[in-house]
Amino acid sequence: MNIEEDTQNQQVTAVISHYIRPGCQSGYEQWLQGISQVARKFEGHNGVTILRPQPGLRTEYVIILHFDKYRNLCRWMRSSERKEWIERAKPLTEKPENVQFITGLEALVSLPNTISTPPKYKTAFVTWIGVFVCVSTLGYFLAPYLSGLPYLMRQAIMAGLVVILLAYV
Repeated sequence: MNIEEDTQNQQVTAVISHYIRPGCQSGYEQWLQGISQVARKFEGHNGVTILRPQPGLRTEYVIILHFDKYRNLCRWMRSSERKEWIERAKPLTEKPENVQFITGLEALVSLPNTISTPPKYKTAFVTWIGVFVCVSTLGYFLAPYLSGLPYLMRQAIMAGLVVILLAYV
C-alpha cells in the first residue's frame, strides 16, 4: 500500500473486488453487512459503495471504500478486525481479493478494471444488422398471413415482433 507522499492527506479510495462462489451470494451479502458496520467505526471512514454483480453474467462484487486520508485507510486495511472478516469471506469467494487504491479526483472519473463500452457507431451497425435480419425474415414468412390487415396494423405487429426478437433472442 504505497501512495505518493503529496497525496497522503487527500481522500483515498480503495477499490476491492471479490468473485463469489456459486450459491454463496446470500452468505456474502450478510458478510458485506457485517464488515461494513465494522469499517464505519474506523476513524476517517467516509462511506462505502457496493457494485453488485449482474445476475447470470458475472460473480464479481466491487466494493468502493472511501477514507479521508491514506493513513486512516491503512489502519483499516491492516487492522485485526478486517483480517478476521477477510478470513470469514474465504469460503465464500473463488479467489483472493483484488485491492487497488485511488486518490483525489481520479476516484471520480475512473474505476480500475472496468470494461468500456464500444463506440456508438459499432453499436448502431450491429443494431442495424439485427433489425434488418429480423424485418426481412419476418416480412418474408408473415406476409401471407398479414396481407389482409390494414397497413398500420401490419407495421405494429412487425415492430412488436422485431422488438421481442431483439430483446429476448
